[in-house]
Amino acid sequence: MKKLLNASFIYMLLGVAAGVFYREFTKLNNFPEGEFTQLGVVHTHLLTLGFIVLLIVLVVEKVFVISRSPKLFAWFFWLYNVGVIITSAMLIWHGSLTVLGKESSAMISGIAGLGHMCVAAGMIVFFVALRRAVAQRPALDSAQGAAA
Repeated sequence: MKKLLNASFIYMLLGVAAGVFYREFTKLNNFPEGEFTQLGVVHTHLLTLGFIVLLIVLVVEKVFVISRSPKLFAWFFWLYNVGVIITSAMLIWHGSLTVLGKESSAMISGIAGLGHMCVAAGMIVFFVALRRAVAQRPALDSAQGAAA
């Protein structure tokens, strides 16, 4: 649980920093206000996918102890976080190129796609672990009731 809390906190800090970077980098480079750049969505990706989702997973962990399947939980945690980091890094790279007036490449989109695939794979593993934990939960609840 501590790992989830720490990761969530780090994403909160990164999300806030990404918002500040977006505002200051676009001003510094005289980027037209209101024109789209992917830098504008980095902070929401980090805050939503990192900070908020991991806080929700922390609550789910507290209730269902999904880490009871440690290998599944580790796969979820690392796949998901690698995906969020890769996706966010590509948003920053592509957005920075846009602000600087430079040409982007298909490679950036391809790598961002890999990041999204890792996020999706992590969520699938999360639900497999959650399903196992929920299936085991009634046995735990009845055992606790019998002990009381």
